[in-house]
Amino acid sequence: MQIKKVAVIGSGTMGAGIAQWFLQQNLIVDLVDQSPEQLKNAIEKIFKSLENLKLKNKISDEDLKNFKNNLRATDLAGIHRDVDLVIEAIVEKLDVKEKLFLDLDRTLPPKTIFASNTSSIPITEIAKNLPIDRKKNFLGIHFFNPATVMKLVEIIDGFETDKQMSQNLLNFFKQKGKVSVSCLDRPGFIVNRVARNFYGESLRIVENYELEKIKATDQCLKEVGGFKMGPFELMDLIGIDVNYSVTESVYRSFFDEPRFRPHKLQKEMVISGRLGVKTKKGFYEYEK
Repeated sequence: MQIKKVAVIGSGTMGAGIAQWFLQQNLIVDLVDQSPEQLKNAIEKIFKSLENLKLKNKISDEDLKNFKNNLRATDLAGIHRDVDLVIEAIVEKLDVKEKLFLDLDRTLPPKTIFASNTSSIPITEIAKNLPIDRKKNFLGIHFFNPATVMKLVEIIDGFETDKQMSQNLLNFFKQKGKVSVSCLDRPGFIVNRVARNFYGESLRIVENYELEKIKATDQCLKEVGGFKMGPFELMDLIGIDVNYSVTESVYRSFFDEPRFRPHKLQKEMVISGRLGVKTKKGFYEYEK
């Protein structure tokens, strides 16, 4: 599969990480966002991350120069018309994703592969209003945070997805060093379906915001369970708002199955604005 140009829509933590990973594969990348300030901050973070890799001798001076030159900040209208792959990494809201892809379908050629980085919304549902030819070139490509480090990529076919195209993408990621796996188009796919209980049961254990209980739960799961991060540390890293949104989506998709029910503490944290690392306060506090 020949992929030379990629557009990543959404310049938050995940979008920026995905963009940087593609840059490090020597591809040309458009990073897209409707917020110029968000986009500016994302570009600065990517450049800083790349410069840190250079300081650690993980990339050369020439690599650094090429990566920076291959990254372009733009809006939707400015995406290269010959782009091979478009990946959205925006808010986990079905109507917003649907509108985005309908808009992109009007402006980009049929050959362009459309992909969603959704962590929980069924791919077939996102693509339902697209023309049949576009549906064949539509699938899920779910990275994990941080995208530059985490090896796993979930490849999810929608009902109409061309199977050979998705297999080619699966092989593409394997060739680039990722561990790519094919998933059924089911709520939460593999990881986020399993992870609901990792988070949900931990929230039920602590019940309310009590820092000592939170610390003890994280410590237990790391030292006894062998996890690299505890559930509360991981929710802080991902974003408690993002985690809560995914939990709600999976819960609804499974027709209110009790084991997937969101916890009131998650909602309280979101309402209070304690979203984790990105706001410097979550279940833990972080340096400003």
